[in-house]
Amino acid sequence: MPTTLSGCPVARTVDLLGDKWSLLIIRDAFCGVRRFGQFHRGLGVAKNILSTRLRTLVDAGVLRSEPASDGTSYREYVLTDEGRGLFDVIVALRQWGEEHAVAPGEEYVPLIDRTTGEPLARLRLVRPDGSAVGPDDTHLGEPRRMP
Repeated sequence: MPTTLSGCPVARTVDLLGDKWSLLIIRDAFCGVRRFGQFHRGLGVAKNILSTRLRTLVDAGVLRSEPASDGTSYREYVLTDEGRGLFDVIVALRQWGEEHAVAPGEEYVPLIDRTTGEPLARLRLVRPDGSAVGPDDTHLGEPRRMP
């Protein structure tokens, strides 16, 4: 039974983060980008769109704006704990793209584990016993209230 858009966590998340620019801002924030100018140069997005997306992400608690760490009058955008919680989402999008959106022989930049020096292993959902969970292994439960 499908859920209504207002009660669906996926719909709410896509409404907040589903915009291409928002996801790329979050990706860049994980790579250490912190200033408006850095986001602008790296993404090539119009300044008004970037400003709106940054404000939305700050208002949503994904990023926080703070004084620049070097003492200048600039502001920096830093991932909050909620924003850092999107790491798995960004990695999943990256890994799907590596598998389905990068052509054979095409160059791409992998995400490397700092400890091992190797590309990250493919994300997968597992049960407590370690066995894999796929789309055919799940269904929507009864509505619940958040604690």
